[in-house]
Amino acid sequence: MSQLKGACIFGQSGGPTSAINASAYGAIRAALDSDSITRVYGAKNGIRGALDGKLYVMEEEDASELELLKYTPSSALGSSRYKLADPDEDEKDCKRILEVFKKYDVRYFFFNGGNDSMDTCSKIARYMKETGYECRVMGIPKTIDNDLFGTDHCPGFGSAAKYIATSFSEIYLDANVYDTGMVTIIECMGRNAGWLTASSALAGIIGQGPDLIYLPERPFDMDKFLSEIDGVYRRKNNCIVAVSEGIKYADQTFVSEAKTSMTDGFGHAQLGGLAARLAGVVKEKLKVKVRGIEFNLLQRCAAHVASMTDIEESVMAGRAAVEEAVTGVTGKMIGFECDRTKGYSCRIKLFDLSSVANYEKKMPDEWINTEGNGVLQPFIDYALPLIQGETGMSKENGLPRFAKLKKVFAE
Repeated sequence: MSQLKGACIFGQSGGPTSAINASAYGAIRAALDSDSITRVYGAKNGIRGALDGKLYVMEEEDASELELLKYTPSSALGSSRYKLADPDEDEKDCKRILEVFKKYDVRYFFFNGGNDSMDTCSKIARYMKETGYECRVMGIPKTIDNDLFGTDHCPGFGSAAKYIATSFSEIYLDANVYDTGMVTIIECMGRNAGWLTASSALAGIIGQGPDLIYLPERPFDMDKFLSEIDGVYRRKNNCIVAVSEGIKYADQTFVSEAKTSMTDGFGHAQLGGLAARLAGVVKEKLKVKVRGIEFNLLQRCAAHVASMTDIEESVMAGRAAVEEAVTGVTGKMIGFECDRTKGYSCRIKLFDLSSVANYEKKMPDEWINTEGNGVLQPFIDYALPLIQGETGMSKENGLPRFAKLKKVFAE
């Protein structure tokens, strides 16, 4: 295929992670080094920047600051949860994006995000093809929820899993200090998929994991929950519980008391407050001391305990998106194919954006125990390699030194 020359836009979308900027670094660095890409732009607040023509000139950034992106949490260019209109129903959004692409001679578009972001990518790729504008569109995966179709795992999950496992280990030690008993209920993110909450079981490798784990893949029963806690507490005079924020009753209603009419831009219910609710029920019914803990944003921005494996693979995903696009690939998401038979190895695999968009990958049922209150060894074998390695984070005055971008706008 003949060389396609033109500018590129890189954008970030959805919830931040401690590894999303590592993918940004991989993509931006590869684009800056490419002979095919004439200018590298970063979209301010994701797809909003592409729609509004608010683009940062990445050539203006210091190479040393870009390097620090690998260990900087959150979304350095800003994010959004804007739902792009389906061009088959209303082409206004995609038409506007095409105008921006033509103005800046954009021939490459890289979008870094989760399920909904891949949907956005898919719409743009389809529209560019239908209008005859040559632009190569690539999705770069990101989600701590680890629920993207096809790929072995998602960039961001390993670091969040490492934070959760580490925190459970630390809480375990704290909760076992006194001679008086206590129930500790810890809420992890995960609306429909239990990958993150399951990662609490990794702390069990050193004997400091939760006693009970409840995932959204299995229906929740409050009476059974209370009985199981009571059984553990009577036996150990202590009980540590991991719960996914999205656990539901058999009728599919959320257990969380914080489910309200408020949703994000894609119609997803905003959850939270589950640990406090369950702690209240346990205290009332079992008459024991209870503490409810909600990790909330901490599990997705804890760069200080990020997995080096996750960071390296995130950089690899960003770089691969650019390298594949330059060779002529479009309409694909970068994914991972891994081998755990002899050690651990990971390589790039491409997936059609249309097959990834809006599909959620759940925890395999066979990885959850019969009682529905714990996970089995196959999950440990799957997740353990993903949390390995310490990052090369720089520090100043004992605090992390994160990237500081100039963010110079294109004219």
